[in-house]
Amino acid sequence: MAQRPSVKGVADVVALIDRLGKISGRARTMWFLVFGGLFLDAYSNAALSAGLGPMTAQMDLSSTQISILTATAPALAIVFNPVGGWLATRIGRVPPLLIAKVFAVAGALLAACAGDFTTVWLGRVLVGIAYGVDFAVAMALLAEYTPAKLGGRLNLWQAVWYIASTSNLVLALVFFNLDVGEDIWRWSVGSAGVVAVVLLALQWAMLVESPAWLASRGRLDDAVRNLARIYRISAVAGTPDGVTRAATTAPAIGFRQAGLLFKGDYLPRTVLSSAISLGQSMQYFAVGWYLPVISLTIFGDSFEKATVGSMVFNAFGIVGGLASAYFGRRLGLRLSSATGFAGVFVALLVMGLTFGKIPTAVAFLLPVVFILCHSAGPGANGKSIAALSYSSDVRALGTGVTGMVGSLGSVVGLYAFPQIKDSLGLGHTFLVLSAVPLLGLITCLAIKWDPMKAEVSPDEAAAAYGPADGTHAGPAATTTAS
Repeated sequence: MAQRPSVKGVADVVALIDRLGKISGRARTMWFLVFGGLFLDAYSNAALSAGLGPMTAQMDLSSTQISILTATAPALAIVFNPVGGWLATRIGRVPPLLIAKVFAVAGALLAACAGDFTTVWLGRVLVGIAYGVDFAVAMALLAEYTPAKLGGRLNLWQAVWYIASTSNLVLALVFFNLDVGEDIWRWSVGSAGVVAVVLLALQWAMLVESPAWLASRGRLDDAVRNLARIYRISAVAGTPDGVTRAATTAPAIGFRQAGLLFKGDYLPRTVLSSAISLGQSMQYFAVGWYLPVISLTIFGDSFEKATVGSMVFNAFGIVGGLASAYFGRRLGLRLSSATGFAGVFVALLVMGLTFGKIPTAVAFLLPVVFILCHSAGPGANGKSIAALSYSSDVRALGTGVTGMVGSLGSVVGLYAFPQIKDSLGLGHTFLVLSAVPLLGLITCLAIKWDPMKAEVSPDEAAAAYGPADGTHAGPAATTTAS
C-alpha cells in the first residue's frame, strides 16, 4: 500500500491540489456554488440597472439621486472588500460568504418594498455590504480550490457576471409582459432576494473550508480532513514546518499588515492588479452598466427594445467571458488585459467621434466591440490576477484591497457617467472615458508580472524563502517571457 503524503504546511496542501488534472465531484459542486455568489452580485446590480427607468419615473428621481443609488453598492464595497478579506483571514473563507448572503437577502427585500428614495437607498447599502464581502472572499477561495494549471478558469467569473445580468433582463421582460407597470423594478430587485435565499441554503449545506487556510492557521488535521472531503486526497498531518509554526505564533494578517502588499515583490503585483481592477471597473460601470440607457439612444424610446438590446450586448459579454479563460492561459493575464484595454480604447474613441453620425447597425457594433474586448481581457483579469498573485496568508487581504480599488472605480464610473452625460452629451462622454483604458494599457505594458507565467506558486515561494513579508525574491518573482 502506497504511503500517504504528509502535510506539514500550506505548500504541501497546494502541491497536492496542483497535482489534480481536473475539478470533479464535490469540488466541482463547491466551485460552482462559490461562483453562484458572484452570479448574485452581478444579478443584484443588473436588477437595479434594468429597472432604473421605471423607478425613476415612479419616484421622480433627479439625476443626483440616480447617481447616489447606482453608486451606493460599489461605494460600500470600497470599505467592505478589505473587511471581507480581514474576516476571511481571521475566521475562514466560508463564514463571510454566508454572512454576505444574509445581507443580500435583507437588502433586496427592503429595496423591493420601499415607498421612497431613502428606503431604496438603505436597501442598496445592505446589498453593497454583501457585494463587498462576497467578491473579496469568493475569488480568494476559488484560487485555493483550483489547481494551478486550471488557474485561468477563475476568469470564468466574467461570463457568470454577464449570464446573471442577462438573466435579470430576461426576467424584467417577463414582468413587463405581465403588465406590472412601473412596479417592474420591484419585481426585478425582489427576485435577487430569492436567488440569495437559495444560495444561502446551498452554500451553508455544501461548502467546506479551504484546506489551504486551515493549514495556514496550523490546523493540519482539519486541512487533511477537508482534502479528503473535497478532493478525496488521502494524506496525513505531519509535524508543522517552519513557515506554519511562524504563521501560527505571529499575529493574524489584518489591516495593519496591508503594507506588505506594497513591499518587495508584492509591490508591482499590487500596482498591476489594482490598475487592471480600477480601469476595468471604471469603464464597465460607466458604459457597460448603462447599456439599457445606451440602447434607448440607439434603438428608440421603448423599454422592450432597450432591454432586448442590452441582452444582445450581454450575450457578447458571455462570449468574451468564456474566451477570457483561453486568452488568459495562452497570453497570460497581463498581455490579455493589455490587448483588451487597447480594443476598448479604440471602441470608445470611435464611439465618441461618430456618435449620432453613423447608421444604427454600425452604432450597434461599437458597443459589441467594447463588451467583447472588456470581458475577454481586463474585465475578467481584474479579479483573477489578484487572487493568483499572493500567498495564502495574504491572499484574502490582497483580493480585498484590489477589490476596494476596483469598487472605487465603480463609484467614479457610476456617479460620473450621468453627470458628464448631462453636461457634455453621450458622444463626448465616450471620448473622456477613453483615457481610462489607455492608462490601463500603459500600466500593463510597463509591469511585467504575470502569475500564469510564474515558475512556482506564491505559496511554494513562501515555503522556500520564508513567510510573506513582501521582500523575498525567489522563483515566484521570475516569469518566462510574456
